[in-house]
Amino acid sequence: MVSTLAVALIVCLPILSVLYVALFPEENIWPHLIDTVLPRYIKTTIQLLVGVGLLTFVFGVASAWLISMCRFPGRKLFEWALLLPFAVPAYVIAYVYTDMLEYSGWVQTGLREWFGWQTARDYWFPEIRSLGGAILMLSLVLYPYVYMLSRAAFLEQSESLMMASRSLGCSPWKSFWRVSLPVTRPAIAIGLTLVLLETLNDFGTVDYFAVQTLTRGLFDTWLNMGNIGGAAQIACFMLLFVCFFIWLERRSRARQKHYQPTDRYKSLPRYQLTGGKALAATLFCASLITLGFLTPFCILANYAYQYFEQSFTNDFITHARNSFLLSSLAALATIAIGLILAYARRLNRSRAVRSIVAVSSLGYAMPGAVLAIGVLVPFAAFDNTLDSFLRQHFGFSSGLLLSGTIIAVLFAYVVRFLAVSAGALQAGLDQITPSMDMAAQSLGSRPTAILRRIHIPLLKRSMLTAAIIVFVDCMKELPATLILRPFNFETLATHVHQYAMHELIKESALGALVIVAIGLIPVILLNRSLATTRKGEPLQRL
Repeated sequence: MVSTLAVALIVCLPILSVLYVALFPEENIWPHLIDTVLPRYIKTTIQLLVGVGLLTFVFGVASAWLISMCRFPGRKLFEWALLLPFAVPAYVIAYVYTDMLEYSGWVQTGLREWFGWQTARDYWFPEIRSLGGAILMLSLVLYPYVYMLSRAAFLEQSESLMMASRSLGCSPWKSFWRVSLPVTRPAIAIGLTLVLLETLNDFGTVDYFAVQTLTRGLFDTWLNMGNIGGAAQIACFMLLFVCFFIWLERRSRARQKHYQPTDRYKSLPRYQLTGGKALAATLFCASLITLGFLTPFCILANYAYQYFEQSFTNDFITHARNSFLLSSLAALATIAIGLILAYARRLNRSRAVRSIVAVSSLGYAMPGAVLAIGVLVPFAAFDNTLDSFLRQHFGFSSGLLLSGTIIAVLFAYVVRFLAVSAGALQAGLDQITPSMDMAAQSLGSRPTAILRRIHIPLLKRSMLTAAIIVFVDCMKELPATLILRPFNFETLATHVHQYAMHELIKESALGALVIVAIGLIPVILLNRSLATTRKGEPLQRL
């Protein structure tokens, strides 16, 4: 109980710090922000969130229904390949498509040579560095959240419910709209909530496309204006968005009860698509994979090969080592803390403990930029207080012990991704029968001994899975790393971002390719977890 409460307080520290700085800033520029830039930040952020939400809903739900309920050429391949865009960070795909589609890119250059156009006035081409471009880039890599959860929900729906809708004369479209979609609404709501949280957290894409969102405004207010109080106030506004998403997700499924169907192991009736419908389904799924993964991966691989000698330098090796070190330490720390939380919840199933464990998972919902402010403020206060004390009483300076060091970055990673490890370990513990605990206790074993001798050996797979996912998430994390990293300290994510901001896309391709390649690991794990439990595939022609 004490350990779980301590973890919850530590996780809540960044949120409390942001609130304190926002309420008591050294220089209150909130009225100035309201009169000038804040309305534009809010409007653009809402437009971005709505656009990404709608597009990921269409991409994710449509592809999940086709894969789960239909048969068409390539379905077995698309079943796992639709998860591949998960491996590509949004800022990486933004850099690649900008290099390809901007005025000086090879697409427009080829069009001008082919048609004899001389200037941009001679033709129209969509601007990639725009709000619409940011919506498309984010949607192409975030739709797997909705696809993954929707597909699992479609596979869990009742076969008898589907057959009843057919017997009442529902067409496949009406069955989807009136039966399948309402049943899977909770899963879709969770997926869309994750998408919106990731969109709100994004900095690399909106910064590169010069889209004025709240996240970009936070960076601008803090780093360019030098006003951390104003940045904290914008961060509080972002937290309101986070709270609204969580409330909306829970409200959307609060009144809907869905029980496990007794016929879940019976085969679902699949539609056999033929002719133009089969071609359309194949092209739709293939387009998502091509645009979201194959195109950026192939371009990055080509650039990395061409510029390997210029890219693979001692600095690159150092950046890669920094990324692997931080991500590995964060994975180990989150596993250790997550194990404490999960085991405390197993030992004490009271409402208080469940609430404390739930609070400890709040960090995952916090945007990286907001979390960075919440980490830096208390760490800087500790460093300044200790330094003043040592100067006054002992005549020497302690310097920066927490802020401006990798400790701050590591702490932010642990707070942000603790929910991932705790959730995976909790799921693993739930599969261990309580009778094992009772048997060990009857033989005189204490809870710590039971954890060490019984639970940890049985949780090795869950621990490994959680560690891999946290490791990959840390490798891709950009906003918090940009703010909290020490001077002259770069990770692969910040290295790629810095090069891309200087229009050196080709030189940054090797680093981006390494991030994408590492991101494929959890995709493999996710595909295994989504393996269907239903047998057989009865066909109905459509």
